[in-house]
Amino acid sequence: MLEQQVLKTIFLVFYGAVAALNMSACLYLLLRRSNAIAPDITSPARLRRWTAAFFAASALSHLWNLPVFLLSSPSDVMLSYLVGALLDCMTIGPLALILLITMLQDRRRPLWPVAVGVAPFVVVMAMCVATRSDALLQVLYALFVVLAVAITVYMVRALRQYGRWLRDNYADLEHKEVWQSFVVLAVILSGLGIYTFDIEGLAYEYFIQVINVVLIFYLLWRVETLSDLSIPANDAQEAVDSRSLSAEEHDHSLSIRNSIGPLLKQHCEESQLYLQYDISVTELARQIGTNRAYLSRHFAMQGTTYNAYINSLRIQHFINLYHEAVTAHQSFTVQQLAHRSGFRSYGTFNAAFKLTKGMTATEWMRSMVE
Repeated sequence: MLEQQVLKTIFLVFYGAVAALNMSACLYLLLRRSNAIAPDITSPARLRRWTAAFFAASALSHLWNLPVFLLSSPSDVMLSYLVGALLDCMTIGPLALILLITMLQDRRRPLWPVAVGVAPFVVVMAMCVATRSDALLQVLYALFVVLAVAITVYMVRALRQYGRWLRDNYADLEHKEVWQSFVVLAVILSGLGIYTFDIEGLAYEYFIQVINVVLIFYLLWRVETLSDLSIPANDAQEAVDSRSLSAEEHDHSLSIRNSIGPLLKQHCEESQLYLQYDISVTELARQIGTNRAYLSRHFAMQGTTYNAYINSLRIQHFINLYHEAVTAHQSFTVQQLAHRSGFRSYGTFNAAFKLTKGMTATEWMRSMVE
């Protein structure tokens, strides 16, 4: 009996520490202006605020679920558990889904579907609280499966759209892709799934708290390493409908659109602008005197993407550097040549090279000497 009491006390200390960690993470995101993990990256302010809200809700969840571990009467424990689950359905559940949506920066997706998806859970849990019974929890399990499938289908489609948008607008995808959101999704769904089954025992409770700690550090890393990709308002206004232009302005814009190819050759290829790290389609459009809408349309008409166009120039630059180094009998590493070719990340270079040449850079160089 004494041993059980000691174990329970240790758990409550750990439980309180996790609650404090959640609140500390919330205050950190709200009060700190710059990133500690990746100082050279500006993270999305909207994602930062929603993540702080999630941490705050998680800290509060520890408070309203605390009576479950302190009460002794089975009926009181059951009621406390049901009330805590109801509050979690109204806070942590929706905020977790909002985080996944907010990570996608191609557009501001509506958040009302989150409320629609969570509403049945809230209704079922409210009925459980009103009746002080867990008889309807089987319905909750079925709803959970339906919601999990719906979220997975939605995220697969949304991430595919987001990936296409990235390749249409950015040369470097490092710190922009969010496939890791599926990791968050898996952790959240696993945690919520285990939570709804109400398994008893301290081992289960420790497991839930460990998931919470992992989630805290993962989300902090994700927020601080994800670049803010929001397009300034003045850039968005550049994509003016041609019908609103005067005849003279329309002829001028048409002339620019028809000469985008030569302009790219002059201002991007010959000037080697493609070597600039993280250059976006908006920046390139400014350099050649057009707007991102026309430039994106140009690449689409060529059957390619902005990302593929820039990387093809960089790969060719790498090949030229390689031949120059070999001819001059200079020592070099693949990483050095990749960096000089405009690639900040060697992993990104390797992926781009294999996509372009069908083999890795090392394999290609080996084929050159055979």
